[in-house]
Amino acid sequence: MTDTALRVENLTVRVGAVEAVHGISFDLPAGRRTGLIGESGSGKSLTALALMGLLPDGLAAGGRVLYQERDLLDMDDADLCELRGDRLAMVFQEPMTALNPVMRIGQQVAEPLRVHRGLGRREAHAAARTLLERVRMPDPDDKMASYPHQLSGGQRQRAMLAMAMACTPDVLIADEPTTALDVTVQAQILKLLSELVTETSSTLLLITHDLAVVANVCDAVLVMYGGRIVESGSVSDVFERPRHPYTRALLDAIPPIDRELPDRHLNAIPGSVPGLGDFPPGCPFRNRCPRAQEDCARMPPLEGTGHAFACWHPVPEPEAAP
Repeated sequence: MTDTALRVENLTVRVGAVEAVHGISFDLPAGRRTGLIGESGSGKSLTALALMGLLPDGLAAGGRVLYQERDLLDMDDADLCELRGDRLAMVFQEPMTALNPVMRIGQQVAEPLRVHRGLGRREAHAAARTLLERVRMPDPDDKMASYPHQLSGGQRQRAMLAMAMACTPDVLIADEPTTALDVTVQAQILKLLSELVTETSSTLLLITHDLAVVANVCDAVLVMYGGRIVESGSVSDVFERPRHPYTRALLDAIPPIDRELPDRHLNAIPGSVPGLGDFPPGCPFRNRCPRAQEDCARMPPLEGTGHAFACWHPVPEPEAAP
């Protein structure tokens, strides 16, 4: 595997005449964990679906997505199907809709092994059971024979993880993998996800709106708003020294864990995320930004070595401790 597992160059996603993702570029370093964060409506899931070639009808992707020097956006469905579920895998946001409701869990976990590894029915069935044990599925024999509706939300997500990791993918995209799970199950799934990518040396793109999850799981972070990457860098650089006002606002909006101050107000970001096509020209955050000025009507470039940000009036660097 090269130093870069997946390279995204000038990726766009259009919904009819409206551009929802605006020419974003980033690399996923091999064997590393990258978080993609931002509010709902920022373009995170559209980006993930474009990388996997799974955009719904009516949406079109442009630019290049390079995997081992092959452009995924230039491949036909047959070539993409050979990669998806094998070298590239995805854990979807809602497993109840991603799993086939009329297939038993054992069949669904075994399917990638039969399709991509050519295993026979019995061999694939045995391997599927081992995978369910690996993701710590309780009573795996019973769950192998169960349908998705008979499993809890956490169990369905474990089944999705087993399917995604069946062929030891080079790149794993996890789109909000803990949505609608209670906090205890969330912690279990995230710990399991982290362990699996470490064991397999897979490259992880973790999509979430939860900054604490990224801080605990990821090495690097991409901050997305209005279909653009507005800040990127290592988790420590971006979270400890945020330069884009949007990143600063996201960090300030984290609820304080302070029982002595029960009346403390949350620092909510003013306004709400505009609808598709309703973002202002220039910097997409400028209509909600306390630092916005007239020149923000022009989109600033994403600049910086290592720690990059796209802002004409960035948050000042914190002063070094004496």
